Amino acid sequence: MKKLIKKTVIGMVAFFVVAASGPVFAAVGDQGVDWSKYNGAYGNFGYDRDKFTIAQIGGTYGGSFVDQATYSTQVASAIAQGKRAHTYIWYQVGGSQEVAKAALDRYLPKIQTPKNSILALDYESGASGDKQANTDAILYGMRRVKAAGYTPMYYSYKPYTLANVNYKQIIKEFPNSLWIAAYPSYEVTPVPNYSFFPSMDGISVFQFTSTYVAGGLDGNIDLTGITDKGYEDGNAAKPNTDTPATDDGKDANEVTPSEIKEGMTVTIKFSATNYSTGQAIPKWVKENSYKVLQKSGNKVLLDNIMSWVAASDVQALDTGGSNSTGNTQTHIVQSGDTLSGIASNWGTNWQELARQNSLSNPNMIYTGQVIRFTGGQSGATSRTYTVRSGDNLSSIASRLGATVQSLVSMNGISNPNLIYAGQTLNY
Repeated sequence: MKKLIKKTVIGMVAFFVVAASGPVFAAVGDQGVDWSKYNGAYGNFGYDRDKFTIAQIGGTYGGSFVDQATYSTQVASAIAQGKRAHTYIWYQVGGSQEVAKAALDRYLPKIQTPKNSILALDYESGASGDKQANTDAILYGMRRVKAAGYTPMYYSYKPYTLANVNYKQIIKEFPNSLWIAAYPSYEVTPVPNYSFFPSMDGISVFQFTSTYVAGGLDGNIDLTGITDKGYEDGNAAKPNTDTPATDDGKDANEVTPSEIKEGMTVTIKFSATNYSTGQAIPKWVKENSYKVLQKSGNKVLLDNIMSWVAASDVQALDTGGSNSTGNTQTHIVQSGDTLSGIASNWGTNWQELARQNSLSNPNMIYTGQVIRFTGGQSGATSRTYTVRSGDNLSSIASRLGATVQSLVSMNGISNPNLIYAGQTLNY
């Protein structure tokens, strides 16, 4: 994603005077993340303070649809951890209301977050040369979102928006509906740098980094309280439609340490300090999810890290049943195994196994490591990107809505700093 020019202090002060003059919500200043399939079936938060996520349900690429098999479990995972879950659609419709209609017809009935929650349209690619047609296609979608009972938002970057969209028409009809991204750098950025704030009217959510944590994760801050939409006192409001993912999340949130059992998916709480052996738990371990392989007394053995953790230090993300995205298979690595060989036995590819198991270097697996494969996720459409002169993995990941880690894993890159023009990357 492109750096934006630093704005004047006057502009920033003016923005916050306007923002402060409106109604005050509990969520003002809350930070959160957004997820796509690259964040895995259960997503990952960056910090204990994170309060919300916005998960991709799928999207259209000029009329071709790619559904996100991870959407329902990500919603349930967020709710299980007491976070506010929202939704976004990849909205590459150009200036076509016909394509926009097909996208909304496909995804509106599948929304799993509560009524009145955010449904954002991600418009960052594929704009037509007709600025008004682009704007009309966006407004058509936002009207459909509102009519369906959700809170419409528009996501993009300031330069792209100014070049392709009459954004003031959007905020005239939908005030404070912009979710805008601008990054000062690709260094780890845990809090917003307002020197790089994309000063525009109508911004409610500021995506301030794609490197919220090492390895890549989008970090966002709620400026107006809009992420409270759909939630009452932090809890999912009762929707008018069936939302099993939200219901599953509520059920998982109520699981007590004594009820943790084998087969459940859990995350390690940020408050946890040590494994059962007494060794310190690294922060990156707490950002991922794990299957419970065994339970012994008040301890659980977690896959991938193959470590015992106190049951009181984990949070259930599912109840061991309804949140499955497919038939999950596990394999304990034997001497001489390769990821390609394991993948071949399951009828998939090594890139998919690397993605599902968060393997930063697919050439380095070890004896005793547990590899899992959920078949329901393997059907996601694979796409490619050709490296151009001046590209680096961070800029490519930002442009594609991926992460540096996922690009490294899917393409077997041993040195992320060594890519070349003309190279083809899977994402």
